[in-house]
Amino acid sequence: MSSRLKDVAARAGVSIRTVSNVVSGSGAVAESTRARVQAALDELGYRPNIAARNLRAGRTGLIGLAIPELHSPYFGELAGLIVEAAQQRAWTVVIDQTFGDPDAERRLLEGAGGRMVDGLIISPWSLSPEELATRARDIPVVLLGERDPNGHADRVAVDNVLAADEATTHLLDAGRRRVAAIGLQPHLRNGTALRRLEGYRSALRRAGLTPEPELERTVTALHREDGARAMTALLDSGVRADAVFAFSDELALGALHTVLNHGLRVPEDVAVVGFDGIEDARYANPALTTVVPDKRQIAERALQCLADRIYSPGAGVPPLDIAVPHRLEIRASTHPRPGPPAGAAAEAR
Repeated sequence: MSSRLKDVAARAGVSIRTVSNVVSGSGAVAESTRARVQAALDELGYRPNIAARNLRAGRTGLIGLAIPELHSPYFGELAGLIVEAAQQRAWTVVIDQTFGDPDAERRLLEGAGGRMVDGLIISPWSLSPEELATRARDIPVVLLGERDPNGHADRVAVDNVLAADEATTHLLDAGRRRVAAIGLQPHLRNGTALRRLEGYRSALRRAGLTPEPELERTVTALHREDGARAMTALLDSGVRADAVFAFSDELALGALHTVLNHGLRVPEDVAVVGFDGIEDARYANPALTTVVPDKRQIAERALQCLADRIYSPGAGVPPLDIAVPHRLEIRASTHPRPGPPAGAAAEAR
């Protein structure tokens, strides 16, 4: 006979409610208690009847994930981590692609595109904070990124100002004084580019430098071709730059490709830093220095917020504004490879 919740509770020495919270991923459970309950679940081979549980609670076991671009390495990696973490909660993720279109974002917020989902995780690019605050009410919603829903939804994001400041400061500490910024997007309303620009300018001013408009480059999108196009325009304009801070790794890879094609050396002539920590950055030549957000924590914190709202809808907990950690991964695009020891070339001959 299959084990029941009360059997697990007796084995772990906790209440049935605590076991239920561990199984569903909801509620606050101490890590030591969670580990003890999980061990009891494993020992007894407990398998929850997900369909029956959802039916009794009026839930579907489906959650929505709305991201701007499926082909983006950053969003692709993040989506994979969200699916992986959702599976631990026995949730199925339904993924939609919005392309940052405001109508698509509205449609999903108003009813998840007609799908019956228990909650929605969305990275909005186009809707204003006021509209998000109005529309993010019908189902539990967690926002990824900079859009502030005025306290009407949980939000999980990296501190883009701090991260951009650190990336720019790294270049300045290496002696660079003509640092270009590639990635301004005035046509979008998500605020990410503005915050990265703010961090970039803050680092320059702290170093006694005045931000120069000709070094700040606008892009249509965050792809490699956009970075290459912006870097080409910068080099062709005659504006001198000895470093580039790109607002995404894809932009940085496009800029790096262009710099090398112009016969310049990276990092000796132009150092390059990206943002996102995508896998491609590690395998670039030279390998790309990049800001690496903790994408796994973004996924886990977003799902925890969603679980709390789904399983405890009347708890009265105010919406959370969560900043996840990041780190600057320093690689060869900002630090020259060590050369051979003095006299090594002569000895080789």
